Amino acid sequence: MSEDTRGEEGGHPTGVDPGMAHHRPPGDPRPSAVAFATTEHFTLQGLRASTIAESTGRATMFLGAVSGGLVALGLIATASRVGTAFYAFGLILLPTLSFVGLMTFERVLQSGIEDRGFAHRIALLRGYYFDEAPELTPYLMSVPPQERLRVLGLYEAARWQGFRTVAGMVAVITAVLAGSAIGLLAAVASDHSLSAALVAGGVVAVAALGALMRYQRSAWKDAASAPVSFDSDDTGVSR
Repeated sequence: MSEDTRGEEGGHPTGVDPGMAHHRPPGDPRPSAVAFATTEHFTLQGLRASTIAESTGRATMFLGAVSGGLVALGLIATASRVGTAFYAFGLILLPTLSFVGLMTFERVLQSGIEDRGFAHRIALLRGYYFDEAPELTPYLMSVPPQERLRVLGLYEAARWQGFRTVAGMVAVITAVLAGSAIGLLAAVASDHSLSAALVAGGVVAVAALGALMRYQRSAWKDAASAPVSFDSDDTGVSR
């Protein structure tokens, strides 16, 4: 976008392409426009709640699977005295949990990006409210446009923010599971060498975590740089 569209009264940039803006007649906004804006705001709030609930639910299911699987692995270790059954069960369980973790990471990351898009659209609507009713500014939280997502709970500039997200938490657990699987395999292959298991498992865990966090940062950067457009040519939906 070459420049931001600004309201006639408040002067807040909206982030929408000027070519898509429509000049309103002087005076109060039409009742239909107010109804559309408030309905859209309510709908977006509901969509944000649904993405957060889905991320929480998926992470809870993943943690439940990990917890149950590790308990079962411990019982097998006790019953078999860390014998062949333990290694066989571990080499099946840990890669499976790692795969589930990878899929969970991908989906909760998608949900987080969707939540950011909904929050961005809510921020645009808040700019519209201040443009059309600047007298509300002393009573509502009004911040510069670049801080509007932060007000909605999205802290993009924090150095360790990637580890504070649901996707980041799932990435850490998935990396540990992948490293444990490789460590167990290395222990079997090296005739139960502890050093070989620790080195192999640690290297894989660190590499997996780095790859997942790098992928997450790239996805968030792409989402942050994506333009906000409601043009049918961009969305592929006919009006």
